[in-house]
Amino acid sequence: MQKIRKGDKVVVLSGKDKGRSGEVLSVQPKEDTALVRGINMIVRHQRQSQTQEGGLIRKEAPIHLSNIALADPKDGKPTRVGFKFEKDGKKVRFAKRSGETING
Repeated sequence: MQKIRKGDKVVVLSGKDKGRSGEVLSVQPKEDTALVRGINMIVRHQRQSQTQEGGLIRKEAPIHLSNIALADPKDGKPTRVGFKFEKDGKKVRFAKRSGETING
């Protein structure tokens, strides 16, 4: 089970977007990276083709998992993630800052 998953709200801990937050679009566990909406934006030059028009394309670049932290469901501040088992034996993630379980 991964600590950060698609759809989670995260806060950037270091880099040019430090302090900003966004939603995780995808996670690449083998590379230890994630794509976060609106974070680590890059500009790519696109050549015109029959199907696509040319110009400057802005898109998200992957950011290393060590540079992002899950946003606490209570106050939105960065928190570490822990795992615990509920009464029915289900393994869930919880925010170590507030102790709340994380949906999903």
